[in-house]
Amino acid sequence: MGTRLTVPAVRARKVRDGGDPLVMLTAYDAPGARLAADAGVDLLLVGDSVAMVVLGYPDTLGVTIDDMVHHTAAVARGEPDALVVADLPWLSYHVSPRDTICNAARLIRAGAAAVKLEGGKARVPMIEVLVTAEIPVMGHIGLTPQSVHAMGGFRVQGRTAEAAVELVESAKALEHAGCFAIVLEGVPADVAGLVTSAVDVPTIGIGAGPDCDGQVLVYHDVLGLQNDLRPRFVRRYADLAAETVDALSRFASDVRSGAFPSAQESYSMGAEAAAALRLYAS
Repeated sequence: MGTRLTVPAVRARKVRDGGDPLVMLTAYDAPGARLAADAGVDLLLVGDSVAMVVLGYPDTLGVTIDDMVHHTAAVARGEPDALVVADLPWLSYHVSPRDTICNAARLIRAGAAAVKLEGGKARVPMIEVLVTAEIPVMGHIGLTPQSVHAMGGFRVQGRTAEAAVELVESAKALEHAGCFAIVLEGVPADVAGLVTSAVDVPTIGIGAGPDCDGQVLVYHDVLGLQNDLRPRFVRRYADLAAETVDALSRFASDVRSGAFPSAQESYSMGAEAAAALRLYAS
């Protein structure tokens, strides 16, 4: 195990100050966490996207704090060097300050080093409560999937001048409240660049163009493990869905033909025990 990335180290990674761009990838279990960490990823996000890519829900609203604790613990057991950030799911921080802290604390106890929550200025009170409790917070503005119904679907945000200014103001408010980094999702590239220039904490883009201080994608999207959704901002680096289907089909064919298992893939008894068994069978 190498040196684990820390929250202060991430906060200092502004590209304009000479920092290397941050690489963040989602992870939902120990094997995925190990593989991503071995690839040199800086941050692992235990995303509420687990609802869609692992648990089969149509959106992120179905995932619970119990689900997030379960998957965060699995990622942490992979012992990655990357900083583990866990999503606070829908309605886990839209509640009382006490309940918000308790929900965030469950994710930290499960192994996260920080939590992420969605929304702009309206989330400032809860961010301040969490930061006061010494729980690091990553913000998330722009297209916020937990607001899918309020937004009328997964729609790009910040396409008007007024909306762009509102995103800048929201980012400043999140920074002032204590967020150590901010995810920008589904916003025009020039707006993301404007937001990135306006704050001193790093921005991490997803569908926000090249001018952010880092980028994040969903593990399953990068590896081509699902084909039902393919946003235009996703670049696939493998087609593991097709390779997986091919491998499993060959396994099924070998079982049906009797080609699997072979003698080399089977265990045998010792000669004396085999002779005794033959006598018993006769």
